Amino acid sequence: MSQPPSAIDPDQLARVQRRDPDALRQVAEDRARPLYRATRGMGFSQVDAEDLVQDVFATFMTSLDRFEGRSSVNTWVFGILYRKVQERRRAQSREAPHDPIDEVFESQFDARGSWITTPVDVERHVSSTQLGQAIRDCVDRLPDGLREVFELGRCRISTPPRSVRFSAGRSLILECSCIGRVPY
Repeated sequence: MSQPPSAIDPDQLARVQRRDPDALRQVAEDRARPLYRATRGMGFSQVDAEDLVQDVFATFMTSLDRFEGRSSVNTWVFGILYRKVQERRRAQSREAPHDPIDEVFESQFDARGSWITTPVDVERHVSSTQLGQAIRDCVDRLPDGLREVFELGRCRISTPPRSVRFSAGRSLILECSCIGRVPY
């Protein structure tokens, strides 16, 4: 019965554990490319992937005495790779200065720690935006004469007869914004 390609025969295992250079070279040659591809597939740069593969083989060499051959060499080295990747990710997260959202948040304050611009009350903003749209809708529904007077009144262009009509238009808009339609 032949052994799977990832398995190691007892004779080769003994040679690897004795740190026979030819046996170790064969293990490295057979497994370096799959380890590298896996590491690159995990999102590491070329340099980081090469470093991780080297770390895997260094750990493999120091842990050979514990390797009993009950699992395949591939299982053993990929288990080492998995742990090395976890270690690298933890180190990267510790080295990262902060979350990018921190920069956005910090940019809102001056050197004294005061707000650069006062934050907007979102609920109030949404409410005022909706109210503004409702008023614009009501103005659009006014009869032409009242709408023109209202627009001129908003621009502070008013003559006495128009100010009465402006007040009437304003009253209709106020009522419209409360009931949702122009009441006539």
